Amino acid sequence: MAPHTNDSEPDDRSAEGGGTDSSSSAGSSGPVARFPAPLEDVAEPESTAAPDERVAAVRRIAAAGRRWRTAQLAGTAALLAIALTGGSIAYGAIRDHGGTTVAAAPNAMSPALLNSGDIDSGIAALQTQLRAQPRDYGSWATLGLAYVEQARTKGDPSRYPQADKALKRSLALKPGNEQAVTGQAALAAARHDFKDALKYADQVLAENPYSQNALSSRVDALVELGRYTDASKAADTADSRRPGVPVFTRYAYVHELRGDVKTARRVLEQALATSTTPGDISYVAAQLGQLAWNQGDYKTALTYYARALAADENYLPALEGRALAQYGSGDRAAAIEGMEQVVARYPLPQPLVQLGELYEDRDAKGDRAKAHDQYALVDAWIALARANGVNADLDTALAAADHGDRAAALRAARAEWARRHTVHTADALAWALHVNGKDAQALRYARQATATGYRNASFLYHRGMIERATGHAKDARSSLEAALKLNPGFSPLGSREARKALKSLEATK
Repeated sequence: MAPHTNDSEPDDRSAEGGGTDSSSSAGSSGPVARFPAPLEDVAEPESTAAPDERVAAVRRIAAAGRRWRTAQLAGTAALLAIALTGGSIAYGAIRDHGGTTVAAAPNAMSPALLNSGDIDSGIAALQTQLRAQPRDYGSWATLGLAYVEQARTKGDPSRYPQADKALKRSLALKPGNEQAVTGQAALAAARHDFKDALKYADQVLAENPYSQNALSSRVDALVELGRYTDASKAADTADSRRPGVPVFTRYAYVHELRGDVKTARRVLEQALATSTTPGDISYVAAQLGQLAWNQGDYKTALTYYARALAADENYLPALEGRALAQYGSGDRAAAIEGMEQVVARYPLPQPLVQLGELYEDRDAKGDRAKAHDQYALVDAWIALARANGVNADLDTALAAADHGDRAAALRAARAEWARRHTVHTADALAWALHVNGKDAQALRYARQATATGYRNASFLYHRGMIERATGHAKDARSSLEAALKLNPGFSPLGSREARKALKSLEATK
């Protein structure tokens, strides 16, 4: 519990502003709006530096992080937090570009604040309200929810401690109030503490069985805990009680995880047809683009990404997805240019790894060094996330297995598996075991990752390489062929390695 503050004064630490204006123009030369002013006399974060200067600062910190060791990790994270406070923006709910699942959709906030399309302006308005009414528990709860949404959509984990303080302040003023407990569920999920997310969602639903936010959070938590049967039942319940875009997207993803792509597509199309706000349109259209990309249908993916970007030109999942679909379509130059624009504005783990692999695949002069720079930045971001209470073990396992400390990848994957048994953690653990030469153990987890019917080319590739290493040549050919048939451009490096492995297997038949 956070220390109780004087009720006559707003808690300036928890209500401190952050983020950049989501309406700022795309590209590293676009204007950067200032943060909402802090409530009291707290110094306003430096946010007027150009985006390329901010990214350069992050890259300098990453270079320092490579030299420093564990004793200096907290310092590296603190420095990165300062750099990112200046404006890393627009990281939305994104799934499976060979990475983890991030369960989120536009929800968990007051409709007026969310639908405004400008979270920062909403936060500024809440701060004004709390200066005048510091005992307004509802505004404190909404502020906490806004910070969670800001951190999620803008890739800035430094907002999570602020969210925590605001939510606790709301609960101190009115214990157990629904909006604050809903915020605690959203915050726990954002920090990858899915057991607590489920606990808080159930607490809300015990008082209000029709809370759309809690119903959605419950589905998310069950999915992320690997309780897929329970998640399917929860999605059905949510759909029967509060149908709408947040529930539709969860319902679709639960079906996709079970291999029912047809139902997932139908439900997402229904969700898009009922979407009216830019946030909903960009989110759902990007989900449809992702679904098409997962099936190797790059033309359809590009169509949906274009629709998402027409609604919100800064929506990261659509920008990132478009670059990957361009790569899959054979336009490597456009893919690299697009991903460079993404990481110049949003230096976050998944796009950083993807850009690094695109550089390695192109392999022009200086590309290896550029790739290594991207991978080093992943470590810096993970340090920042951990410093702000986020469990980043899955991020560590996924990035380090191919582009970092393999032993660290295995430690992280095992730690994450001890917490939750999902297809994503199974795949991460399988691959971490494989790169550490423990293929006999890896095979069990690779099979578990593909057991639900989920159609993911990266999972099939990992399974095929592990089957090859364990002497199951026929199974390896089947898995690798399936990966390339499903999504031939699933990964710049993975696709290439899959083709090489298949050629070698054919030569030894």
